Amino acid sequence: MPSDSVLDLAPVVPVVVIEDLADAVPLAQALVAGGLPAIEVTLRTPVALDAIRAIAEAVPDAVVGAGTVISARGVEESVAAGARFLVSPGWTDALLDAMKASGVPFLPGVSTTSEVVALLERGVREMKFFPAEAAGGTAYLKSLGAPLPQARFCPTGGITPASAPSYLALANVGCVGGSWMLPADAVAAKDWARVEKLAREAAALR
Repeated sequence: MPSDSVLDLAPVVPVVVIEDLADAVPLAQALVAGGLPAIEVTLRTPVALDAIRAIAEAVPDAVVGAGTVISARGVEESVAAGARFLVSPGWTDALLDAMKASGVPFLPGVSTTSEVVALLERGVREMKFFPAEAAGGTAYLKSLGAPLPQARFCPTGGITPASAPSYLALANVGCVGGSWMLPADAVAAKDWARVEKLAREAAALR
């Protein structure tokens, strides 16, 4: 998978928090069936790495990645579990070095102009913009486009089906991250048909 393809797989990357390992495979199958193959499983729960492993093994059409990666150990464990891309909410030199050495595409998180310039200096052109709404939303990203057109973003954080199209319309946005296609009540009820329907609507946003 080329390094830029995470941003180009689908207009929306589902940000998934898996509490019950049994949900991992059917949830991923529903997202893929709905047209959202890139799935970011956040490392926020005890079963997250096992969930990545299960999806990588059982859902070949999914491009499963790890999110909330904040340490070199997290990078190593995620790749070992089968993650095909990595996403962090922010970055440090040590974390960036580990991500670069991992051999898989990665999206380090930024929320300021200086962070973007620092990453460009290190040869990184693709980033997560987080927390998108709180950090200035579409107006901020549009403002970054003129002086820093070489940077491309996956904004994540507070984005809804209503606001997603305005982000996707920006030239420097490749995709957005969100969790609205995974409502808690649908996941609790294991209503994977509803998840697939919401995923299909998200996939059609662009």
